[in-house]
Amino acid sequence: MQLYLLRHAIAEEPVAGQADRDRALVLEGRKKLKEILRLARQADTAISLILTSPYRRARETAEMVADLLATEAELLETSTLEPGSQTEAVWQEVRAQKAVDSIMLVSHEPLLSYLTAFLLNSPSLRVDFKKSALVRIDVEAFGAQPQGTLRWMITPKIASGS
Repeated sequence: MQLYLLRHAIAEEPVAGQADRDRALVLEGRKKLKEILRLARQADTAISLILTSPYRRARETAEMVADLLATEAELLETSTLEPGSQTEAVWQEVRAQKAVDSIMLVSHEPLLSYLTAFLLNSPSLRVDFKKSALVRIDVEAFGAQPQGTLRWMITPKIASGS
């Protein structure tokens, strides 16, 4: 299975009285995400299923993935991808979908950094997971502890060429 981990794009700054889960993407975030997804398309990224945090900024990011990668992938919200969730819970969700060829997980930090280390069975691994960054990890077995292989990572800096 190909797993794609995508951090949501840049969102509105927190505002007093507004719930964190309701922050929307901003124009700059959408532009950077488009650059990332352009490179992902060149890398022949094909998505069968998109799992996303129900937070607005993640859901909007997932919707852009579906649109810009021209995928017919089903998009499902799951609380296991909310901020503060546990890597093991995400892995259980992935294991439940093991018949799927490729899954994109759209979520938040620090969950995605921890999840990358967990999937690579490298608990001390540190990952600088910027907004809109995309990682591909391939997993061949679905035991209690994954043994993934890192294939690539696209960061906004790489996508912009700066």
